[in-house]
Amino acid sequence: MQADLIIVGAGMVGSALALALENSGLDILVVDGSPLSLQPFAADAPFEPRVSALSAASQRILERIAVWPGIAARRAGPYAEMQVWDGSGTGQVHFSAASVHAEALGHIVENRVVQDALLERLHDSNLGLLGNARVEQLRRSGDGWLLTLADGRELRAPLLVAADGANSAVRRLAGCPTREWDYLHHAIVTSVRCARPHQRTAWQRFTDDGPLAFLPLPAVAGEQPGDEHWCSIVWSTVPTEAERLMALDEMAFRHELGKAFEWRLGEVTQADPRLCIPLRQRHAKRYVESGLALIGDAAHSIHPLAGQGVNLGFLDAAVLAEVLLHALERGEQPGDVRVLSRYERRRMPHNLAMMAAMEGFERLFQADPLPLRWLRNSGLNWVDSLPEAKALFMRQALGLVGDLPELAKA
Repeated sequence: MQADLIIVGAGMVGSALALALENSGLDILVVDGSPLSLQPFAADAPFEPRVSALSAASQRILERIAVWPGIAARRAGPYAEMQVWDGSGTGQVHFSAASVHAEALGHIVENRVVQDALLERLHDSNLGLLGNARVEQLRRSGDGWLLTLADGRELRAPLLVAADGANSAVRRLAGCPTREWDYLHHAIVTSVRCARPHQRTAWQRFTDDGPLAFLPLPAVAGEQPGDEHWCSIVWSTVPTEAERLMALDEMAFRHELGKAFEWRLGEVTQADPRLCIPLRQRHAKRYVESGLALIGDAAHSIHPLAGQGVNLGFLDAAVLAEVLLHALERGEQPGDVRVLSRYERRRMPHNLAMMAAMEGFERLFQADPLPLRWLRNSGLNWVDSLPEAKALFMRQALGLVGDLPELAKA
């Protein structure tokens, strides 16, 4: 099977890239190891434990590729406030969308909801889809790539995009080197119901062992706007503590969680099954080589501290689509390394800066020395007193600063 472009990975980022290139004139094939079948969405279904905090820039990208209506028709929880505080001191900072004349700072959306809306659009498009297709071998063939699937089928294309996640098979088979290290932390994720409404606020407390986030989920049956009680939690902690927390029964876990959260939303009255995810940071030394580009988690994976991972991935997809479309307009070969390097030059500095910021926050809030504790508490309070600094931070979180692709612009 031959195509102009093969995208390996039909997850959120790979699907977004394919849809952004839908009318490019390229023969595009999206390949994934899953069946790629679309399941009906039940509005009363339990929340999925994995969620993303979609920024305004990501929302615009999803609107431009006609996916956002599918997300909104399922469920998405907008949040307009953010409360961050140091559990070991007095430092705190409050962010409000109103202060930057925005309706929301972002939306908390289950990954499954985003994925289903993307898959729905893919099925309605003229793009090629190949499910149940696991790549086992990869080699250069002439001026392109030859992919061999687990069932023996072969695929060929002059341009290959790896969008197959943090443990990318394409990245590994192509021999792309990475820098990576273990955070020595695990993240416990689940959905919980609190006694008091979440007030459409994202809450984050820094504990001695790691950050704990309560992210506001949309209303369920019986809840009215302003009276939503369900939150998605991301609790980052050391492996031994994570193991202890995972072993607790639901009642004991809810008590530990409420105590760690300082009962900001009252008692935790219900908790869904928990997942525990080891945290590891990776960054490819290069995003591109001739005929190959890495995007999303295949290129970089960061700490979930600010929920920026998928937003970085959507910006990757939008920039790469823009670069390829401009190259086609100029009659250039999309797989030329000089073309693909334009994508790398635009995205790598931004991704590295975000990764460095998250790493800095992670280390600062785990620091024990008294001077550093004083520094971080004073810093939070200082930022809280500076409207300009907070506005800059919020524009960054909204994804509205830097070298934005056309798909992310208003």
